Amino acid sequence: MHVIHTTGTTRPDGRILDNIEGAAYGAGVSLIFEDSDVDGDGPDLHQHPYAETFVIRGGKALFTVAGEQLIGVAGQVLVVPKLTPHKFEVVGPERYIATHIHASETFITEWLEGPKAQGAAQTPPT
Repeated sequence: MHVIHTTGTTRPDGRILDNIEGAAYGAGVSLIFEDSDVDGDGPDLHQHPYAETFVIRGGKALFTVAGEQLIGVAGQVLVVPKLTPHKFEVVGPERYIATHIHASETFITEWLEGPKAQGAAQTPPT
């Protein structure tokens, strides 16, 4: 069994922000902890060669998935299939608190919009 300690990366108010790749632990999944109350906060359009699952524990965000939009809210679990372009934006002022589960032991992201879109796959995503 592995006990994983977060890196301690936090916002000034103590909210945990962290990315954990499962490869070092034989986990087969990687995790992103999101916690933001900044309206509009979120990543540019991107996709992964694996599914990504969003477990929303607080607040809400506007998800754009394959061109369709949906407001994801606390208590929902959203699954984005592999190779499906997606992004989200926090809908404030509530805190969006979620765990993003990447079905891969490492983060693999192809950025489709924004400043990172020019290069090859980048890590870690948001």
